[in-house]
Amino acid sequence: MSIVPTPDSVVAGAANVFDVIFRGGVADLRRTPAVIIDEAPKRVVYRYLPGNAERQHELPVLLVPPLAAPTMSFDLRRGCSLAEHLIAVGHPTYLVEYGSIAFSDRDLGLEFWVRDVLPNAIRTVSDDAGGRPVQLLGWCLGGIMSLLAVAADPSLPVAAVATVASPFDFAQVRLAAPIRAASNVTNGFLGTALYRTLGGAPAPLVRWAFQLTSIDKYVTKPIAIATHLDDRDFLAQIEAVDHFMAHMHAYPGRTMGQLYHRFFRVNDLADGVLELAAGDGEIHLADVRVPVLAIAGTTDVLAPRAAVHHVGGLLVNAPEVRLETAPGGHLGVLTGRSAAKTTWAWVDEFFAETAQRAARPRLRVVA
Repeated sequence: MSIVPTPDSVVAGAANVFDVIFRGGVADLRRTPAVIIDEAPKRVVYRYLPGNAERQHELPVLLVPPLAAPTMSFDLRRGCSLAEHLIAVGHPTYLVEYGSIAFSDRDLGLEFWVRDVLPNAIRTVSDDAGGRPVQLLGWCLGGIMSLLAVAADPSLPVAAVATVASPFDFAQVRLAAPIRAASNVTNGFLGTALYRTLGGAPAPLVRWAFQLTSIDKYVTKPIAIATHLDDRDFLAQIEAVDHFMAHMHAYPGRTMGQLYHRFFRVNDLADGVLELAAGDGEIHLADVRVPVLAIAGTTDVLAPRAAVHHVGGLLVNAPEVRLETAPGGHLGVLTGRSAAKTTWAWVDEFFAETAQRAARPRLRVVA
């Protein structure tokens, strides 16, 4: 809305305010229809239902969310839904959900998701899609877990992995520097005592930490709304993001401890070798042998470009590693209003090319 509003903008703004106050909002928050195809402890696999006009001729895509974040990140709102987009492009589209985290789940570590939840979800999707290889799309920690799962078990039916806002060098995350400095003084005691006492990171704490990464937007949010009252799509995006933030989950205690000590304090992931549990064996990202796409956000303080693109030097045996940067912060790069023309377009192109590669017959050399 300009400084001197036009009659049309005044009418549009009034209509939007009316809908916000009396009709519950302007965003269409209906979820894309889906059915459950597999269910186990901390693992529910959904298959999105295509509309009558969609033909699903591409390879299946499994959406992999991070822990603690609601899966609506991939299905934020109608008209700005990555799941909806992938279906329209022709992908049989699936989602793995972990469910809510309780105090009783405090002993679950990352190895549970990397070696159990994700491999089983991937095989379920492949079986449901007629045995075709799966293309993974992970956001934030979901991208990290996806690559670790593929590295830990190269036999998984995976054709390609796309990661969005997934940091692999936490030394490049400036937001974590004060946490690292404070924890080094106490040798990590305060952080350890906190998550052990709480059994992890409660949902309100996770929500507060996520909001802190974009505190400038929250401070200026009232001004932004006031100056965009006539922009229905802008208001719908803010409403959808608020809805997303209100549904954060908790982190289990052991997983929180691994993230705190292994990732933030020691930066153990930066060399591409990680042992999640004693006696569990090391996972080498060099064992990833499928094409990988890594997309960073230009204004992402939680996963800055250097931290995200660091993975390019770790995947030494991947046939292709593509590094891209798109507008947006940590959530915006995945599902912001400009994501369809940037992030989603790169994902479409990458998956189309890797599908062609997967379809090529392999030559067998006979001695």
